[in-house]
Amino acid sequence: MADSSAEVVKQLPYLRRYARALLGSQDRGDRYVRVTLETYLAEPERIGEADRDSRVALFSLFHDVWSLIDPEGALGDDPDDLDAGGVRGLASLPPRQRQVLLLISLEGFSFDEVSRILGMEPSEIRVDLDRARSEMAAVGNVRVLIIEDEPLIAEDIADLVTGWGHEVIGQAAREEEARRLAEEGRPELILADIQLKGGDSGIRAVQQILRSTNVPVIFITGFPERLLTGEQLEPAFLISKPFEPEVLKTAIGHALTIQPPRTMN
Repeated sequence: MADSSAEVVKQLPYLRRYARALLGSQDRGDRYVRVTLETYLAEPERIGEADRDSRVALFSLFHDVWSLIDPEGALGDDPDDLDAGGVRGLASLPPRQRQVLLLISLEGFSFDEVSRILGMEPSEIRVDLDRARSEMAAVGNVRVLIIEDEPLIAEDIADLVTGWGHEVIGQAAREEEARRLAEEGRPELILADIQLKGGDSGIRAVQQILRSTNVPVIFITGFPERLLTGEQLEPAFLISKPFEPEVLKTAIGHALTIQPPRTMN
C-alpha cells in the first residue's frame, strides 16, 4: 500500500482541481475528494500497488464515489454555491460532457484513459468532447491582461489570444506594471504566471487587482503545486507549462462562463 499511497498523495492536488471544476465549488469538490480518500483507506485494493496507472485508478475511484452520492451529476441550484471555482457554463452541459471535457482538456488524459475512468467507448468520448468544446467556444470576445515576465512566452500567449478574437490590453512583467495596466485597461480576463523576475509575484499582483474588480483568472505556471494547497481560495483554472494551445483555448472559454472570483487572500 505504501507505493500506491505515495502516488495518491502526489496526484491529490490535481484531483482537487478537477473535482472543484466538475462539482461547482472548491468546498463541494474537496468534500467529494475527502470521501474518495476515505473509500481508498477502507479499500486500498481499489488502487493497488500492482495497478499499472494509479492516477487513472484514483480518478476512476472518484467517479465511482460521485456516481453513488450524486448520480444525476447536479452542480447545485444555489447561485451562491458557485464560488471562485464555480462553473456556470459547464452547469448547462450534461454530466458526461463536463467530465470528458475536463478530463481531457484540463487533466490531459488520453481517450483510452478516459474510457477506463468513465466506462465509455472512445467513440462516445469523441462525440461528447466535440459537443462540450462547441459550447465552451460560444463566448464573446473580451479584454485580456497577460502577466508574464518571459517576453517570448508572453508574445506566444498574446498571439494565441488575439488569434481567437480577444483583445490583449497589455503585457506586464512586474507587479506594479500589472496593477497599472489593470486599472487603465479594465481587463475582463487575466492570464498570469506565478513567479516573476526580481522577486515579484503574479499571485500578489492578482490579489491586489482583485481587491478593486472581479475578473476570471487563469494561472499559467511551471509550479502548479503552489496554488493547489487547499489553504487559500484557489483560481478557477490552473494550466501547467508547457501547455497545448487547445488547453488554453478551452480554459478561456470555460473561465469566461464562471462567476468571477471575489478575492484571493
